[in-house]
Amino acid sequence: MTLETDFERVSLPLEFPFTIARGTTETAENVIVRVDDGEHVGIGGAAPSAHYGETVETVEAVLPSLLAVVEEVGDPHSLERIERRMRGTVERNPAARCAVSIALHDLVTKRLELPLYRYWGFDPERTLETSYTIGIADTEEMREKTATARERGYGTLKVKLGTERDEEIIEAVRAETPEATIRVDANEAWSPREAVGKIEALAEYGIEFVEQPVPAENPEGMRFVRERSALPIAADESCVTLADVPRVAEIADIANVKLMKCGSLREARRMLETARAHGLETMLGCMTESNASIAAACHLAPLLDYADLDGSLLLADDPYEGIAMPGGRIDLAERSRSGTGAHADG
Repeated sequence: MTLETDFERVSLPLEFPFTIARGTTETAENVIVRVDDGEHVGIGGAAPSAHYGETVETVEAVLPSLLAVVEEVGDPHSLERIERRMRGTVERNPAARCAVSIALHDLVTKRLELPLYRYWGFDPERTLETSYTIGIADTEEMREKTATARERGYGTLKVKLGTERDEEIIEAVRAETPEATIRVDANEAWSPREAVGKIEALAEYGIEFVEQPVPAENPEGMRFVRERSALPIAADESCVTLADVPRVAEIADIANVKLMKCGSLREARRMLETARAHGLETMLGCMTESNASIAAACHLAPLLDYADLDGSLLLADDPYEGIAMPGGRIDLAERSRSGTGAHADG
């Protein structure tokens, strides 16, 4: 079998500037990968994060070597062999490897005329609602963004914190959406003792859980917070690869897996299943990504306790359509289209 591959960079403006404790993003830089067997084209996306040492430039630099592996193997169904050889070729750059993984899964399931969740044998009824993220801004702007999210039907919100007015922000968000499920994410911004105090105050507002309150480099600090926290603790920056999962089980309640951190759809499945085996609840998160990758992530929804797959919802415009998410609800059964469900808009 002959496979042809290519990739291109796309710049995707966000609907609103997106600020977390580490900085502000106005445009998402993604790289789109295509694998063509002459009849079907598999699509995948990379959304690299500089926080993990990866940029669009590094993705573009390593993709020729990764795609050469795909072309040399020649069989898109040889997913394990390709994944192993890609990791041997490029150890880091997980977003680049993941884009190839997604494109291959998309191609394979299109060839089999199956949606990805059916290829995996998952139950599409066991799905859930993604959170919609409210980035850091002045308090009134965050209240207005909350009102917009409520008007669009989003019932689960993730609010970014890491400021001197965190409680003020949550008070305003809760006042705007008394019935919403609210999660908060500090993105490593607090010290352990500060986190315990802030979490105690935030618990009064009916918060569901707190994500990554302290830096990943301080696992004992995470343990300190978890042992004293009034709310469950989710690990994101502390949970990057499969090897992290057993350690996370000792310092957190929820493992937040991301395709762009772990490097492939197969690895994400392994991490989620391992997290469950270690007594952790499971969440799948994302970067600011197009549906070229978010659509594939949605097919993992039946394995999750929580979803944070709003990357494409935060874009001003996405050149790819994906899985329907009315009001944030991930609707795997809405389309019978084979593959991941990602396809060029229009």
